[in-house]
Amino acid sequence: MSRGDRNRGGLKPRAKHHALHDVPGFRSALAAWFGREGKDYPWRRTTDPYEILVSEVMLQQTQIATVLGRGFYTRFLEVFPDTRTLAAAEDEPLLKAWEGLGYYRRARMLREAARAIENDHGGCFPDTLDDILALPGVGRYTAGAVMSFAFDRPAPIVDGNVARVLSRLMDLSEKIDGSGAQKTLWGWAGELLDESNPRVHNSALMELGQSYCRPGVPDCLGCPVSAFCRCSEPELLPIKGKRVKMTEVDESVVFVLREGKVLLRQQEEGRRVGMWRLPEREIEKDWPLVHERKYGITRYRVTLKVYEGAEGVEAGQGEAWHPVDELSERVMPPADRAALAACLGSDEEIA
Repeated sequence: MSRGDRNRGGLKPRAKHHALHDVPGFRSALAAWFGREGKDYPWRRTTDPYEILVSEVMLQQTQIATVLGRGFYTRFLEVFPDTRTLAAAEDEPLLKAWEGLGYYRRARMLREAARAIENDHGGCFPDTLDDILALPGVGRYTAGAVMSFAFDRPAPIVDGNVARVLSRLMDLSEKIDGSGAQKTLWGWAGELLDESNPRVHNSALMELGQSYCRPGVPDCLGCPVSAFCRCSEPELLPIKGKRVKMTEVDESVVFVLREGKVLLRQQEEGRRVGMWRLPEREIEKDWPLVHERKYGITRYRVTLKVYEGAEGVEAGQGEAWHPVDELSERVMPPADRAALAACLGSDEEIA
């Protein structure tokens, strides 16, 4: 039975104001709720566009709890407090400051944006939507976020949370991944935007998606804008395309400890370029398996198998021996760092 069939089955939806028919009422209800319940995040305590850009890039593919709970945001800004310091950053300190967040291309693109600000704008963060959009790695959402949160200037935003809110609010029956649906969502975001108070409006819309209008079954009874929602079955929305199938991959690497040093290789390409990892080898039959762990990266589900290499293993191209007491200074993917800690019997020396 389709959603439409169920709706025709006699369950009459209660009368709604409908957000687009009462835009001022929707904006007012949303802002009033946010004024009472809006969360206090560090990036909401600043209007520095650089600091807001850092937070937006970090939060693109990382949950708020992770960014806050492990201090990534504060620590990164301590190391790179402005575009000048970030623009001048070498790879190793940059990746070290980003370590644990994953998707390391984000850190490099953030550095490219900082370099563009320094080189093309004299170190002054641009304050027009077109100029912000022109920065490397900055898309429509991020540019709108910086415009509204830093400069309090009107620019619509649509991220995953906002897309979920709008698709339910308007009862969108299309797959939100499609270009047509995306155009529709951005159009609605623009129509609903409170141009006199964009910072609060966009913050509230995002937080509504994080709290009441959450994935799965939303809290419609507590929702501050439920009176404006056209959706009768919000748990079925948004409609998304098929999920990408995960590919299973095995990685076989060796752990070799010799005279207080561990053999590592520096990755030369891919998402983790420049990072130090356990070296890959053709595994000999007599090498014991000493550790195994699973991790995910993009569309791959990887099983990392660590074997203890024999005495004859030597450093190859791109490989080097690293003292155990200096491993904490090396930039490593979390899976390799955890595997090393397990093989060494302690995580204190390499955290």
